[in-house]
Amino acid sequence: MTKPLVVLKNVQKLFGDFVAVKALNLEIHEGEFLAIMGPSGCGKTTTLRMLAGLEEPSTGEIYMNDQVMNKVKPHERDTPLVWQSLALFPFLTVIENVEFGLKMRGINKSERKRRALEWLEKLDIIEFADRDISTLSGGQKQRVALARSLVLEPKILLLDEPLSALDAHLVIRMQAVLVQLQRELGITFVYVTHSQSEAFAMADRVVIMGNGEISQVGTPKDIYRSPQNKFVAEFVGRNNILSGTVFDLTNFGAHIKTVSGTFSVSLKTDKLLKGQEASFVISADLVHLSGSNPEAENSVHCKLISEEFVGSMVTLFLEDKSDQEFKVQMQERELSKFDLKPGSDIWLSWSAQSAHLLNVN
Repeated sequence: MTKPLVVLKNVQKLFGDFVAVKALNLEIHEGEFLAIMGPSGCGKTTTLRMLAGLEEPSTGEIYMNDQVMNKVKPHERDTPLVWQSLALFPFLTVIENVEFGLKMRGINKSERKRRALEWLEKLDIIEFADRDISTLSGGQKQRVALARSLVLEPKILLLDEPLSALDAHLVIRMQAVLVQLQRELGITFVYVTHSQSEAFAMADRVVIMGNGEISQVGTPKDIYRSPQNKFVAEFVGRNNILSGTVFDLTNFGAHIKTVSGTFSVSLKTDKLLKGQEASFVISADLVHLSGSNPEAENSVHCKLISEEFVGSMVTLFLEDKSDQEFKVQMQERELSKFDLKPGSDIWLSWSAQSAHLLNVN
């Protein structure tokens, strides 16, 4: 891993008595694509605004290249921000929008135009150079906003939910554009989003925030397969979370007694004790269906409540006799083998290795 480009040390932000960000510690490395994700009000946008210089930390320090940035004004930082609303100037043409930041920096007219045209070409919108902003589609405006920031050749680019206003098919295309640009340029991207699919598809690392603090930092795979706590497990979506009491401990794992039954979990901790309360998670795509009792390590009898189709993938929502909800995610072609309808009985099973124990304090 390269050296940190940005370091946040015990950064806290207060708005009156409200604590928006709590004692945040984070390193952002040069050349990485970092996504900050969390529910509304978690502090992710406030964190981005502090990086941009639009908000000053109440306590703590923000370092960029070992320099304290707390009181450095936004226009004196090398941290352009691509807004959710794009904030393009409607009274300027496309190329004039892209040139604007260079003009503010005193770059001469011919050099401004050369650099602006270069970035319009890189983003495949050079044909719109003399167009009014109002004549562009959402995806084209998004590329203009990116060109306006990238023409400044920053060390770090901040993005605040920049794809949220685009249609679904444009989001996928712009994700590919952003990843390709970031890889080619080696610029550090800090990308705020509430969308798991965006963060997991593009980022090298993901920061999950909740209630103004960091709940977990890791690769998309780490966070999806190994959530550290219940908040992260619930936030990342299609997880089954079971809680109970440690019934027995062996060399290979633990048996945890829940209202749905006693289940085996492989252990990677020595902190678990007999009689202790514990929770574990099983990803929906690691749960298997069976028409009869599979006599597996872990199994439970359920009734199908509903289905959700997304393309070729389907998520089943089920309940057992204790009203514990379970989710199963699988390919539609696999599901067709079972001929299930709402109310149908079905058995679920999973291995002890597929169950991930949540953090034990």
